[in-house]
Amino acid sequence: MSAVQPAQTIAVWFSCGAASACAAKLTIERYRNIATVRVLNTPVLEEGKDNQRFRNDVQEWLGVEVETVTNPKWPDNSAQSVWDKTRFMAGPMGARCTLELKKEARYAWEKHNHADWHVLGFTLDENHRLERFMLTERSNVLPILTEHGMRKRDCFAMIERAGIRLPDAYRLGYPNANCRGCVKATSPDYWNLVRRVDPEVFAQRVKTSRELNVKLVQLHKERIFLDELPEQTHQPTLIDAPDCAFWCEERNVA
Repeated sequence: MSAVQPAQTIAVWFSCGAASACAAKLTIERYRNIATVRVLNTPVLEEGKDNQRFRNDVQEWLGVEVETVTNPKWPDNSAQSVWDKTRFMAGPMGARCTLELKKEARYAWEKHNHADWHVLGFTLDENHRLERFMLTERSNVLPILTEHGMRKRDCFAMIERAGIRLPDAYRLGYPNANCRGCVKATSPDYWNLVRRVDPEVFAQRVKTSRELNVKLVQLHKERIFLDELPEQTHQPTLIDAPDCAFWCEERNVA
């Protein structure tokens, strides 16, 4: 990896999750004296409301402003608006809401801002995703978390040591702080979790997916509608759901 040069700009993409928060902290600690570090967040209306509290806590911890980056085409930053207007939820290469509210938001920011380097919340557990992103999207990425040998559990511990409460999504059993009812997820365990802890969200996803004829969940290697999914009688120990950021479209999530 090339060395960061004086007066360069580093864009840290903070998703309101533990990993990207730690990536921002480590980047600022390492490079603040030689480079400009900008911490950027692309909010989505359907994220948990506690994300805003976490963002404020992290901003205070970092000592820099967390800037908001949006796609001007979607002033309400709503995934539901994207699905309703485009008539598309998700496909083999990702979700339309991610494209419009994450990826296109970054492109809009890059039209008016320069970044020499990007930092993302890829942990050591996700090194394959980092490599794929660098191959298909941007090669100028600083792998700050993998350089520190940090896995997701290490990020949780770092946040807790800082005295910051993790987003409520983790406490509820979600694997990340994405939107509740992420339409890239296909796991029955994930969707039964949504049904149990966010029944109104589940009902809305059922309604929209039926209207758009989208089978979001995969059961026994077959795609089915959400309202065809049997309810679980046990609480799963592992939830399978992709992280949501502008890089999720660089991999097959079906």
